[in-house]
Amino acid sequence: MTGTDRARVAVAGENVVDLVPTPDAPDTYRAVPGGSPANTAIAAARLGTPAALIARIGADAFGRRVRERLAADGVSPRYLVDAREPSSLAVLDFDEHRRASYDFWFTGTADAQWSGSELPDPLDPDVLALHVGSVALHLEPGGTALLRMILREHARGAVTLTLDPNIRPDIAGDLAAVLRRLEALVPLCDVVKASEDDLTHLYPDLPPVEAARLWRDSGPALVVVTQGPHGATAVLEHQAVAVAAPDVPVADTVGAGDAFMGALLHGLDTRNLLGGERVGALRTIAPDDLSRILEYAAAAASYTCTRPGADPPTGTELDAWITAVA
Repeated sequence: MTGTDRARVAVAGENVVDLVPTPDAPDTYRAVPGGSPANTAIAAARLGTPAALIARIGADAFGRRVRERLAADGVSPRYLVDAREPSSLAVLDFDEHRRASYDFWFTGTADAQWSGSELPDPLDPDVLALHVGSVALHLEPGGTALLRMILREHARGAVTLTLDPNIRPDIAGDLAAVLRRLEALVPLCDVVKASEDDLTHLYPDLPPVEAARLWRDSGPALVVVTQGPHGATAVLEHQAVAVAAPDVPVADTVGAGDAFMGALLHGLDTRNLLGGERVGALRTIAPDDLSRILEYAAAAASYTCTRPGADPPTGTELDAWITAVA
């Protein structure tokens, strides 16, 4: 770690190289580094919260592009592991509303092969939050190794623990098993962000906000439900806070949820609400303060939808855009 290698947030999970169809030649694909955790770390870093990614980087040309992408946005490389395995891939398709769907290639790739010795124990003192979730949490053997790190950090009590399950039913396997793991993990976390789709997959008989209330009652300070073009709702102990999303022309939805999560982490950071000793303050956050954080995160997600791919805004871009659309 160097003087310029800073991190207030560490994000654990996968990198995925997205194969994106070109608009004018749908049988031709562009290779674009992505992956929900990597996107989240970049989103936070672009907004001004120093971030590190805890990830295994594939031993191929795609892996080199992943490293270049992270370096370009100042994401700390301190927890990156050189892996022998190849990079994970996702082939994207879009519906008529430019909402993305994915076909994944994870078998034998770098992301799921964590061993316990490759993960930080403990996190460095400058790290105030550990964010986890997405595919790497459920693929073995790496998922169990990540869970053990989360348990260690929960017991240490020095960081805010945040979670975005980002459920991919076609690769997560048995949804009942995924739900059991998440229901064991959620009570350990301080902030959980889940999409309406995530909660509908897991609790098909409950409205998403009611499912979020079950999770909040199990331990987190707050659970946030993202609702696409309808904004987001955060569930607190005794109330819910809902915000709208700006109405924007949609290039595609790739990375929108990750931009929301990165902006949520940034919003908590700028209000001194990250770190184990700040969990009490997080639990008593004023609804008006939380509403402003959620509005900022929803704006970051909407802005990301206005340009192709997982390309979240910088702080300067987002502030200027919010002023322009106000």
